[in-house]
Amino acid sequence: QVQLVESGGGLVQPGGSLRLSCAASGRVFGIVPMGWYRQAPGKQRELVTFITSSGTSRIADSVKGRFTISRDNAKNTAYLQMNSLKPEDTAVYYCNAVVGAVAYWGQGTQVTVSS
Repeated sequence: QVQLVESGGGLVQPGGSLRLSCAASGRVFGIVPMGWYRQAPGKQRELVTFITSSGTSRIADSVKGRFTISRDNAKNTAYLQMNSLKPEDTAVYYCNAVVGAVAYWGQGTQVTVSS
């Protein structure tokens, strides 16, 4: 079992920044990609970005140039730096980690971008 705990969400004004963290614990040996998904009200959950253990990353076009993912393998933690936030970034953000063929999810953290 792998447990993922997210933190760092909240309310921010348009143009502001937030940094999300996702700490993995438990049977974390062998975690390969860690990533972030988001789900806005009435919409499907979508992939925002992910990063492999070697540092290779992919990011959705909608957030390219504004969001950056990073990870600290020694701490089994992934980060999502979100800059220039827009109201359409409002969603619940979920951390995801894959161990073998099993995907694990965090509980989600709310990000609200509003003036």
